[in-house]
Amino acid sequence: MFESLQERLGSILNGLTGRGALSEADVSAALREVRRALLEADVALEVVRSFTDKVREKAVGAAVLKSIKPGQMVVKIVHDELVGMLGAEGVAIDLNAPAPVVIMMVGLQGSGKTTTSAKIAKRLTERQNKKVLMASLDTRRPAAQEQLRQLGEQVKVATLPIVEGQTPVDIARRAVQAAKLGGHDVVILDTAGRTHIDEPLMVEMADIKKVSSPHEILLVADSLTGQDAVNLAKSFDERVGITGLVLTRMDGDGRGGASLSMRAVTGKPIKLIGTGEKMDGLEEFHPKRIADRILGMGDIISLVEKAAENIDADQAAAMAKKMQSGKFDLNDLAGQLQQMSKMGGMGGIMGMMPGMGKMKDQMAAAGLDDKMFGRQLAIISSMTKAERANPDILKHSRKKRIAAGSGTDAAEINKLLKMHRGMADMMKAMGGKGKGGGLMRGMMGGLAQKMGLGGMMPGGMGGPGGMMGGGMPDLSRMDPKQLEALQKQAQAAGLGGMKGLPGGLPGGGGLPGLPGGMKLPGLPGSGGGLPMLGKNAPGKKK
Repeated sequence: MFESLQERLGSILNGLTGRGALSEADVSAALREVRRALLEADVALEVVRSFTDKVREKAVGAAVLKSIKPGQMVVKIVHDELVGMLGAEGVAIDLNAPAPVVIMMVGLQGSGKTTTSAKIAKRLTERQNKKVLMASLDTRRPAAQEQLRQLGEQVKVATLPIVEGQTPVDIARRAVQAAKLGGHDVVILDTAGRTHIDEPLMVEMADIKKVSSPHEILLVADSLTGQDAVNLAKSFDERVGITGLVLTRMDGDGRGGASLSMRAVTGKPIKLIGTGEKMDGLEEFHPKRIADRILGMGDIISLVEKAAENIDADQAAAMAKKMQSGKFDLNDLAGQLQQMSKMGGMGGIMGMMPGMGKMKDQMAAAGLDDKMFGRQLAIISSMTKAERANPDILKHSRKKRIAAGSGTDAAEINKLLKMHRGMADMMKAMGGKGKGGGLMRGMMGGLAQKMGLGGMMPGGMGGPGGMMGGGMPDLSRMDPKQLEALQKQAQAAGLGGMKGLPGGLPGGGGLPGLPGGMKLPGLPGSGGGLPMLGKNAPGKKK
């Protein structure tokens, strides 16, 4: 979403961090570029003016000019103001009200209200153990009520039975009554939308609000809409009174300016962001993490949380034990590829790694992308059980059959087998040294080396001393205090004294082979990399 803005701001701020001292003219010139970059990203003019004025006020002063590295100070100020623009703290959905808590979803047609309603219901059911009832108030759009019913079945959440001929206000009244009788904690009202804002729509929303007394009124807006989304938020807030925003399609290729503007213009918090079409493609909105991503500082905490959600700690420990013994077959490789897909694929993981945005072109040129993972999984799925357990038996006739079954060719099968052999050898070597393999470490290393990225990332991204330094944290042992400590370390890493990245990471050392030699100092489980998934992190002394 913020790719172009990230590139522009990164290059502008890199120009500042490389200088020993900054004059007022330097800061003004940089802010002119920042202003232009924000306007091109579709941020509202009034928001851009306010932002650059605040940065200039703080940046042009004795505190900056006398500091050892004024460029870094300016980056910190830009970062802090970005966080301020987005809202200082993340705000979750408020359920602090007598049951059933009514959540009313409003927005224009096509913004994703129905899908988002189901996503929120799933989230509240699974994460907060709430009993949720969903009701569709959309009597105009064909099959809208049936769509919500089917989504309810998909996420295992109850939906209000459809009664033909009822008005939206009658359905809202019946939904609240049914939720009270059924002992539901939350009732989600999926209201109708229009292609544009009109008076009948606003009257209908006001009437529904009157009969249902919602505790939360969430405006669902498509983040690809641009500046019109800001006007939409203003209109709904003035007429209905929204309590928060949900931005959908944040995984799209829009310029992202609307999401930066909406919080500043309406004063209402962005509570959730939609990051995909799947039912789990919903994330809480954390202003600091988004600001970190925009300035190319990565988002380690979200990466840790994503790992915690998607990785089975027992499975990870069993895999580490198996790898220690030097066993690594194609079933294991398929498991690791699926693991990465669950965590958002190569693109999703790299987007959260500090400084990795700069390497996207190199990785794309090497063919290291999620489509490649899909082809490799198709190849493995086309093999028999015996072939997956013992790849050495794969001769020409078998490869021909697998190629036909997976829609690939013999060259791709050979590439996969070569990569697997390299990874198996590496696992064996690590097992001999008494080090655990760790989920994703060997895979990332093998992939990088076999795709020609080994030189760019010593240790092969995931090998000893490489980027991943052992993959994700040891989730089986992480408690809230450790996660909090990790968060503090990541925050400290966001704004330090490293060359090559805006804000940088302190310590001067680095992820070996990456621009500026970045490290994530102090992160447990590895020499500067991300911590380890399995029980035996490489880098821990026995």
